[in-house]
Amino acid sequence: MIRLEYIWLDGYKPEPNLRSKVKIIKEWNDEFTLKDCPLWSFDGSSTQQAEGNFSDRILQPVRIYPNALDGGYFVLCEVMNPNGSPHETNLRNSLPDDTDVWYGFEQEYTIMKLGRPLGFPTDGYPAPQGKYYCGVGMVYGRSFVEKHMRMCECAGLNIVGINAEVLLGQWEFQILGHGSKSSADDLWMARYLLYRLAEVKGWQIEFHPKPVSGDWNGSGLHTNFSNRYMREVGGESYFKKLFEVFESRHTIHIENYGSSNELRLTGKHETQSIDKFSCGVSDRGASLRIPLNTEKYWAGYVEDRRPASNADPYRIVSVISEALGIVGSETQGQ
Repeated sequence: MIRLEYIWLDGYKPEPNLRSKVKIIKEWNDEFTLKDCPLWSFDGSSTQQAEGNFSDRILQPVRIYPNALDGGYFVLCEVMNPNGSPHETNLRNSLPDDTDVWYGFEQEYTIMKLGRPLGFPTDGYPAPQGKYYCGVGMVYGRSFVEKHMRMCECAGLNIVGINAEVLLGQWEFQILGHGSKSSADDLWMARYLLYRLAEVKGWQIEFHPKPVSGDWNGSGLHTNFSNRYMREVGGESYFKKLFEVFESRHTIHIENYGSSNELRLTGKHETQSIDKFSCGVSDRGASLRIPLNTEKYWAGYVEDRRPASNADPYRIVSVISEALGIVGSETQGQ
């Protein structure tokens, strides 16, 4: 017997929600692989992906991950129409298989209990932010966060770090992936595991980019990226062209970087204003941060600090991949 937990994205806007259901295959003795996962249907009228009079939509397995929670596998799926074509909400299907592009996602989130960030008093606010970032002895939820990290490791995700963030109850994990599809897949899977673990505790996970209004840091999804040329060849002229292309596409990127991001990108709390574009060396108040070593050798990666914590990683990698393609073609044409 094998337990398969099928996972997909629904059609809700502005950002999709994760959905799942479980299939039990009672007779199975051989090694299990992706090709052994059958297609499965679901009621698209309950997920904003179909009308009730013709509601079946198809789950096409695309990745499997070991399930250390209950055994078996998590099965990440694309949503397809009955005729086999990608559903209009299926953004993954059109992504390039650009395995030379690496993405390092820094996913910030807030653990909520009874509608307030974990560690906040029942009434009022805790001490002002400042001492909570990477804090010890004054933060809440560490054992939960470390369990999530171990779950990610067991699932084969390349989680490379965790830390407490600036807002009390706010944490971050980092996922490194190779290729647009697999990188975004892994981030969605890490989010799914976070939700599942929070259910056990009776807590909620908040990805809103401004979980607490006022003089508190928001939550972002800082996205570090590089292609092979950036890492192995580089050059100042290439990076300057990259910055020009990203500036020219600022509006396009913001449109794909998550809802309510204007509440976070204010020019304060380590952000640039949403209507401005800037890049700077080691500047966490810039749209694009240039790491010290990247500027020193003009080779390496760049951090896009604009994506909100609730952004769909499929949208993020899509627009970054497009921009890198433009940089490559323009540079080659010189």
